[in-house]
Amino acid sequence: MIDINKAIAQLSWPQEPRGLYEPIEYTLASGGKRLRPMLTLIAADTIINGGLINGGLLDDVMPAALALEVFHNFTLLHDDVMDKAEIRRGRPTVHVKWNDNTAILSGDQMLIEAYKLLEGIPAAKLPQVLQWFNQMATGVCEGQQYDMDFEQAAQVSIDDYMAMIEKKTSILLAYAMKIGGYIAGATNEQQEALYQYGLHIGLAFQIQDDILDVYGDPKTFGKAIGGDICCNKKTFLLLTALENADDATKAELLQWLLQPASAEHYEQKIAAVTDIYNRLNVRETGEAVMEEHTSIALAQLDRLPQNDATNQLRNIAEQLTIRKS
Repeated sequence: MIDINKAIAQLSWPQEPRGLYEPIEYTLASGGKRLRPMLTLIAADTIINGGLINGGLLDDVMPAALALEVFHNFTLLHDDVMDKAEIRRGRPTVHVKWNDNTAILSGDQMLIEAYKLLEGIPAAKLPQVLQWFNQMATGVCEGQQYDMDFEQAAQVSIDDYMAMIEKKTSILLAYAMKIGGYIAGATNEQQEALYQYGLHIGLAFQIQDDILDVYGDPKTFGKAIGGDICCNKKTFLLLTALENADDATKAELLQWLLQPASAEHYEQKIAAVTDIYNRLNVRETGEAVMEEHTSIALAQLDRLPQNDATNQLRNIAEQLTIRKS
C-alpha cells in the first residue's frame, strides 16, 4: 500500500514568506481522507494489474495524484472563507487561525503548486492531462457558483442540486480516476468506466456528507453538526423535505428557515428542523439515492480488468454507504 500521507509530507515548501507557506503546510498536514490521490493511484493500478510500484509507473502517476490533492485543499481554503466555516478536520480553518486574506492568498498559491506538480507527468501525457485538469477546475468553480446562487434562489429543485454537486464535488473524483487510468495506458472505454465510477461515488459521497452534517458524530465528522441547517444551506435533505412536506409541515419548516443563525436559536433550530426531517424520512430517502449511485459506480467496475486494485475500488464504493465521519 502506497503511503499517500508520507508523499504529501515530503513535499517541500519555501521557508519565506512564512505567512504564505505556513498555512499550506498546516492545511496539508491536517489529514483528511486523501480520497482523490488514492483513487488516482488505484485507477492506474487497476489498468496495469497491480504493477504501479513494481512496474515503475508510480513516478509517472504520483505527480497527478498529489496535484489533485493540493488542488482539492486549495478549494477548501476558499470554501471555508465563503462559508465562514470555523472548523475543518477538527482544527480551526485557515481564515480563523490567520485571517481571510491569508486563506485567499495561500489558496491561490496552492492552485499554482498543483499545476507545478503536474510538470512531473510524462511529457507525452501532459497535454491531455492538462486539458482534463482545466475542465475539472472550471467545473468545480462553476459548481461553487451554482451553490452560492442557490443561497439566494427562492426555489431549487433536487435535479438542480444534483447537477451542482456533480460539478462541485463529483467531477474531481471522476477526473482523478480518468487521469490515473490514462497515464497507466487505459483504453477509451476503460477511461470512461473509471470516470463514471468516480462521478457516481462522488454523488453518493456528497449526499452522505449532507446526511452526516445533521446526523453525524461531531467527534468523528471533524466539524460542528447542524451547520447546514443553521445557515439554511440547500442540501439534499432540505430540498427533499421541501418537496415532500404537506402545506402545514412546509410552513413550519419555512418558519424555522427565517430564524437567524444566532447562538440564541442555534440548538433550537437544529433540533426543530431535524425533527421535521425525521417525520418526513428524508434521511432514508437520501440513503436510498446514495445507494443507487453507489450501485451505478460498482457496475462500472465490470468494464475494467479484474484484480486486487479493482476490488479496492469495490470496497471504497461499498464503504461509502456505511461512512460515519
